[in-house]
Amino acid sequence: MYLEKINQTNDIKKIEKAHLPELAQEIREFLIEKISVRGGHLAANLGCVELTMALHLALNLPKDKIVWDVGHQSYTHKLLTGRKREFDTLRTFGGLSGFPKRSESPCDSFNTGHSSTSVSAGLGMVVARDRKKEDNTIVAVIGDGALTGGMAYEALNNASKLDTNYIIILNDNKMSISENVGGISKYLNTIRTTDGYLDLKADVYQKLLGAPYGETMVEGIRKVKNKVRDMVIPGTYFEDMGITYMGPVDGHDIAKLTRFINDAKTVKGAVLIHVETIKGKGFAPAERHPARFHGAEPFDIQTGLPSHPRTKSNYTDIFSTVMIKLAQRDERVVAITAAMPDGTGLKRFRNIFPERFFDVGIAEEHAVTCAAGMAAEGLRPIVAIYSSFLQRAYDQIMHDVCIQKLPVIFAIDRAGLVGSDGETHQGIFDLSFLATMPNMTIMAPKNKWELSDMLKFALTLDGPVAIRYPRGEAYDGLAEFRQPVEDARAEVIYPESDIALLAVGSMVRIAEQVRENLKEQGYSCSLINARFVKPLDEDIIKALTRGHRLIVTMEENIRRGGFGEAVRDVIDRLDTDSKVLPIAIEDQFVPQGSVGQLLEMLQMDADSITERIIKEHSKGAS
Repeated sequence: MYLEKINQTNDIKKIEKAHLPELAQEIREFLIEKISVRGGHLAANLGCVELTMALHLALNLPKDKIVWDVGHQSYTHKLLTGRKREFDTLRTFGGLSGFPKRSESPCDSFNTGHSSTSVSAGLGMVVARDRKKEDNTIVAVIGDGALTGGMAYEALNNASKLDTNYIIILNDNKMSISENVGGISKYLNTIRTTDGYLDLKADVYQKLLGAPYGETMVEGIRKVKNKVRDMVIPGTYFEDMGITYMGPVDGHDIAKLTRFINDAKTVKGAVLIHVETIKGKGFAPAERHPARFHGAEPFDIQTGLPSHPRTKSNYTDIFSTVMIKLAQRDERVVAITAAMPDGTGLKRFRNIFPERFFDVGIAEEHAVTCAAGMAAEGLRPIVAIYSSFLQRAYDQIMHDVCIQKLPVIFAIDRAGLVGSDGETHQGIFDLSFLATMPNMTIMAPKNKWELSDMLKFALTLDGPVAIRYPRGEAYDGLAEFRQPVEDARAEVIYPESDIALLAVGSMVRIAEQVRENLKEQGYSCSLINARFVKPLDEDIIKALTRGHRLIVTMEENIRRGGFGEAVRDVIDRLDTDSKVLPIAIEDQFVPQGSVGQLLEMLQMDADSITERIIKEHSKGAS
């Protein structure tokens, strides 16, 4: 009823205050219904419905700016800015993004997708506002989980120097993707016990501001506030940095939230509003299991159970099982994750070997250098991080691991195309940036058994190793081909002549289909599982040039700096007429969509590759 009246930005201001709770309930029902069909980030969005409504009531969008950290909690914001009718396209090819996108709406002020960036981006906007002598309000919304990332503290340190208004809202739901860890979580838990004093402060301020000489009285209260604060909340971290602290405030009380935001707009300097929310609020399964409903697959609304339960193991499951076996055999094995024990498959490892499991929070740089320290002292750390998040630790991998040739194993989950999360989450750069690093060994398995073999082999190496594997169901084909994983040795699956398919990891499965297509059309075609991206098996490449006119490299990675270019470099040094056709992703960011749709768009599906090969082969024949 009330959601129907929200068709464009600022329509929420036309809703009577008494009906705002009903609007919040309608928004929750809408989100649950849509996400149950399409999938998406549910728990985080349900938790910040009222907070988003209060921001839209207190601010004037798009003049005022909101920067959403990560951005997976911006669905209500999208509804309140006129994108309700597009929700059936959420996270689909060409449809509504699951994250803020400047190209979608002027109310999306900054594209986000990774954690701990909002305070920095918002601070940059404040500087730009002041330079342009404008008077709009800038708000950064950051979760308590994102405060485990070091970049947030770098930004807070700078923000503390401001003498103009900048609002930072700390959305505290005690969770990132999984349960928060570390000192900041304990600190915030201490602050949560002080509601009485802080609520009284806000109420008193508002009443005094409307009274005669109220502003003078408020200023007097502010001068003694620190002494009162120290009696009630010893050592408030944010205030000690020079950032005005307000809260905690109930994140599901729209009127109180709006009042706090309006009060914060009067502060000259950086001000942090500490908001307490419940992740998954309004949907019992999500409240009970917020991690499971962080990025939810389609589910049954009545039970919360997946609509299409998995019947086969995925690569993360295989990694999880092998990790336990490795730890049972070798006491030096330890596991590290950056706030994702569930997503990376380390939850079971944590339960069995809690003293050998380390969740460092959303802090990929720290995870890598901490692993380097462990390796330097004789442990065998295995760092499990998604491909798109690992790029945040590029310098640490280079400087702290590779230069010292330390035996750190990187288990790179979600490598290649991941689908509906879009540009910020596609794992298509890791082969290129890791291949630039001396001392690094890079492997990619063709199926689930090879992932197991590669992890075991990695423990025998005396240096850094990266094993990249895709999202989704673990391929169980080619089971009869299980040649031992050895130093820089590719695996010849089907030895023939004329055309050679040299495929990496997930592309071996597609290469099988391509070979079948070519065989049906009368072509002779070899299939080789590259296995090692670095070091290359130069012997097999040289051998292929003696019997194949066309060597086709296949990788789910960008072409520049990738496997195909490395193979071409080897062939360019040889006296051969063999040509190389690299099948890879061109110089671009890949949007959201199903993996199948994206492969077709990139002309990397089996049929498209077959056509490209035949076209290229015909050039050589002529």
